[in-house]
Amino acid sequence: MSELTFAVDAMSASAPVLSVSPVVLPAPGRAVDLQVRVSAPVTGSELPIILLSHGHGPSNNLSSLNGYAPLAHYWAAHGFVVIQPTHLSSRTLRLDPGHPEAPLYWRSRAEDMSRVLDRLDAIEAAVPQLLGRLDRGKVAVAGHSMGGHTASLLLGARLTDPDDGKEVNLAEPRIKAGVLLAAPGRGGDALSAYAAENYSFFLTTDFSEMATPALVVAGDKDTSAHLTVRGAQWHTDPYVFSPGPKSLLTLFGAEHGLGGVSGYDVAETTDENPERVAAVQRLTSAYLRSELYPDDPAWQAASDALMAGPNPLGRVESK
Repeated sequence: MSELTFAVDAMSASAPVLSVSPVVLPAPGRAVDLQVRVSAPVTGSELPIILLSHGHGPSNNLSSLNGYAPLAHYWAAHGFVVIQPTHLSSRTLRLDPGHPEAPLYWRSRAEDMSRVLDRLDAIEAAVPQLLGRLDRGKVAVAGHSMGGHTASLLLGARLTDPDDGKEVNLAEPRIKAGVLLAAPGRGGDALSAYAAENYSFFLTTDFSEMATPALVVAGDKDTSAHLTVRGAQWHTDPYVFSPGPKSLLTLFGAEHGLGGVSGYDVAETTDENPERVAAVQRLTSAYLRSELYPDDPAWQAASDALMAGPNPLGRVESK
C-alpha cells in the first residue's frame, strides 16, 4: 500500500473492526504472563501499529486491556492495529502490593511494550486474520495518565531509579511517534508532597532527551492536585521541556479524563463530553498518520479544522 493510498483509506468512513483478547504472551520473569487485546480493521494491508498504555484510575477494569474503547476502536476503524497490554499495575491482576515496583510498576510497563514488539510473530499467529498485514516499520505509542508516563519513557524521557540511583533509559527505537494524553510532567519541586513520598520515581523525570516526535494532549482544567502543585500546566511539561519536533493540543475545559477517553459512560470521567472525545479521536489519529506517513496532510487539516469554528474545543501549537 502506498502512503497516499493509506491516507485516502484512513480519511474515508470508518471500517469494521475485529478485536481479539486475551492474546497471552509468555513472559518469563514477569509476575504473570502478558495479556493483550488486539484491535484492527477487518480489511487492509501494511497496517501501522499503535501500542496503547492504560492509566491507573480507580475503576477495576478500565486500567487493563479492557479499557480505552473510544480510542482503540476509533484508531482501528481508521487503519491502525491497536495493541493494548494489561500492565502489572492493573487492579484486574490483584498482585501482591508488597512488590518493590508496586503499585505503579513504572519500569515493567515500558518493558511490556518492548516485549510486545519482540513478539509480533506470536501475535500474528494468535490472530490469524492479521497474518502478513502489519507494517512493523510504522509503530507508535500512546498512553493516558500513568500510561502517558510509560509512553514518555519509550519516547526517550529519563529518570533516576530511586532504588539504585542509576539513570534509566528505556527509549524504544522501533517507536517512531507518540501521543501523551494527560501525562505526568516534570519532577522536583513541581510534585505534591504526596507524590514525592509515594511515587518517588516521579521526582527525577527529565524530558530533555525525549527526542521522538510526539503529540502532547492536556486539559486546561486538569489540576491533578494529588500529584502536582503546578495545576493543569504540569501536564504540558512533556511538550515544554522536550526537544522538537513536538505538538501540544490544549483542550478547553477538559479535566483528567479528557472528556471520557478511558471508556464509554464511565463514572470516573469528571468532564464527560462526547464532542471533546471526538476531537481527541480525530486529532490523535491525524497526528499519527502524518508522522508515520510524512506526505499525509491529515494533521494540518485536522488542526486547521479545530481552530476554524467560532467556539473551538482547543488549540494546537508546535515546535
